[in-house]
Amino acid sequence: MDFASYISGFSDGEGCFSVSFNFREKLKTKIEVRPSFAIGQNKRSLDLLQQIQKFFDCGNIRFSKTDQIYKYEVRNIDELRKKVIPHFEKFPLMTAKLNDFQIFKQICESIAQMKHLNSQHLKVIIKLAFKMNGSGKRKYSEAELLNVLDKMKI
Repeated sequence: MDFASYISGFSDGEGCFSVSFNFREKLKTKIEVRPSFAIGQNKRSLDLLQQIQKFFDCGNIRFSKTDQIYKYEVRNIDELRKKVIPHFEKFPLMTAKLNDFQIFKQICESIAQMKHLNSQHLKVIIKLAFKMNGSGKRKYSEAELLNVLDKMKI
């Protein structure tokens, strides 16, 4: 079996590329940017998540009490850029999730270039992130995040 292709197909259905935001008073922009690639599964498929973690050689598996599922998740920007993104470039997604991946990749590049530390670039990142995962739940609205940046003198 071609496990690399399987992972892309499985991720097309079960994976999620997301960018979340949290307020952090100590940051110059007051907003923390957190990109993440995750796959959630019932405990019956925990073994598969462990195989995927081994394949990527990064990330963590944790139990989500909220969803009652196990989640394999990669949040480290270097691991995302050096392991996860190259995989999906080589073994492309085939559903609408490909669009989320393209935006995710662009945001990760901006973070690697430290653009998220500048309020004007952060606005672009926020607007891009809100074009992803239309059905996803978010802690803060796009307007709330942009409003914080509009009040700043950076």
